[in-house]
Parts: sequence; C-alpha cells; structure tokens
Amino acid sequence: MLCGWVQQVGISALKELFELDVVQLAGPKGKHSVKRSHYRWGTAAITLPFGGRRMAVGCPRVRGLDGAEEQLQSVVQFRAADPVPARVLNQILLGVSTRGYEQSLEPPPAAMVVRGASKSAASRHLIARMTDKLREQLKRRLDELELLVLMLDAIEVAHHTVVVALGILTDGRKVVLGLWLGSTENAALCTALLNDLLERGLKIDGRILCVIDGGRGIRKALSDVLGDLAVVQRYRVHKKRNILDQLPPNRKLYVARMLAAAWASDSALLARRRLRTLLRWLEHNGENGAAAIYGPRPRARVIVDAIWNSVAVIYPACLLGLR
Repeated sequence: MLCGWVQQVGISALKELFELDVVQLAGPKGKHSVKRSHYRWGTAAITLPFGGRRMAVGCPRVRGLDGAEEQLQSVVQFRAADPVPARVLNQILLGVSTRGYEQSLEPPPAAMVVRGASKSAASRHLIARMTDKLREQLKRRLDELELLVLMLDAIEVAHHTVVVALGILTDGRKVVLGLWLGSTENAALCTALLNDLLERGLKIDGRILCVIDGGRGIRKALSDVLGDLAVVQRYRVHKKRNILDQLPPNRKLYVARMLAAAWASDSALLARRRLRTLLRWLEHNGENGAAAIYGPRPRARVIVDAIWNSVAVIYPACLLGLR
C-alpha cells in the first residue's frame, strides 16, 4: 500500500515537472504573449524508465513557431539517465534469470501501462549493457600496469574459441587484460591477442613469466611475439590433472596430497626435496610404465619432470631471475 502511494505521488510530481517545462517554453496556459516562441500542442504518451521497466505516461507536446516539435528538458534528462539496463544486469548477477526478471520487480502502479520487463526485453538490455562494458574493457589502455605474470588460456563458448589474457601485477592484483575470439586455439589467434595487448600499451621491459596450458598455438605465439622474454610455465591445475590421469584410482589421493605439499613449500629447495620423495615412492611402487603424454620414458620420471617447473610459479623471482 505504501509503495503504491509513493508511486502515485511520484507520477503526480512528474506531471508537474512536465508542466513547468511547458511554461518555460510556451508560457502559462490561457495567457496571451506577443513574445511567444512556442505553443502547446495537446498531449501524447511517451515511455520512461520506471522501476526496472518502461512505463507509458501522458506528456504535453510543444511546437515552435516553425511547426517543429520541441522535446521537454526533463524528458531528455530522464531518457539519458536510463537505469533499466543496469537494473537488469544487477538482477542477473544476483541470480535472477531473464525469464524471472519481471517477477523480481516491484508491482507497477495500478492502471499504468508498463512494458520492457519480458524475457526478450531483459535479454536485450543485458546484451546491450554487457556489450558496452566489454567494449570499454577491450579498448582501455594498459600503460600504467606493472606486469609480473601473464596467464593465457582458451575456453570454448558457443562453438567458438576465446583466448583470455590475465595479468598478475607486482602488487598481487589480478587484471583481465583482453580476449580474442576465433574458431580454434591456433597461433594466429593467440598472436593477434598478444599484439593487441602491446598496441594498447602493455609494458614488458624484461623477462616475464607466462603461464599457459598445453596448447601449442599459445606457446608458438609467445615465442613469435615475445621471444626470449617469455618464460613459459604450464598451469598447475592442468599438470595435476595430467599426472593423476596416469595413476590408478587407489593412488591418486596420495599423489595429489604430495603435490599439494610440494607446491605449498616455503622454499624451492624444500619443494624439490618433496618432489624427489614422491619420485622414489612412485618408482618403489612400480609406476615405471611407459607414459602416454611425453613418450617412452618411465612414468615416475615423467610425472616429476612434468611438475617440477610448476615450482617456478611459487618462486619466480629466485628461480627465473624475473624483475
């Protein structure tokens, strides 16, 4: 009841604001003026943002002496500051689906014609809002960023490959640097992304730790664009997944714990010692079969070789001489 009363008061105030704009243009109603530059021309329904939707409200029309219609200043301001797309985005981020968007809003005023809250309308608002935000992100300058680690990975979205670049700054913050859309995770796609980052001012003054998955396209692009400045490191999650896939189920949990302990070590020396302990355990327990991922080498040796470089993620400064 209180909400309905507030809505009705707001609509009445809106109509009074319209009338003030009309008076400024055409003068008081019913009074003659020899200096009149505009005159009233009835009313018409217009749409304005209201409570996460669009509402139709009667608005006075004003024409100039030349017959051209004049927009009221308040109408121009209300339409320019349209909060509906932002409201849709906030609701979606809170877990509301586009189908349930209209039900998540406050009830509209009685007898008021409203629209713009349907599933399709909410979807259009969401796309428009996200498109603007994404465009801003992809065009922003990167000159001020002090980059320590560059992370690259590819994901599949709607049968397309999206390569994403994430940076870790010297103060520990993670920043999305950019993305590039293509059909496959090839070297040309990754090279285009890296060149775009450099064109937007990303500074790489010395050796940079580049964390990637096992994709050959990303690795080739780093070599072509950054050359010797790129110190390539595989993702720890990918490493762990590849390692555990080579083990029987009854040994996966123990090896996973040993890996976690090595990666959580306080020093590179301790991490190396724990990995060697894991190597001896695997060899002692017969995990010496041929490894499918790196060729005909003992499986235990393959596992330790595959994970040793990941220690560099923890100690990039002391192991790789970065910065």
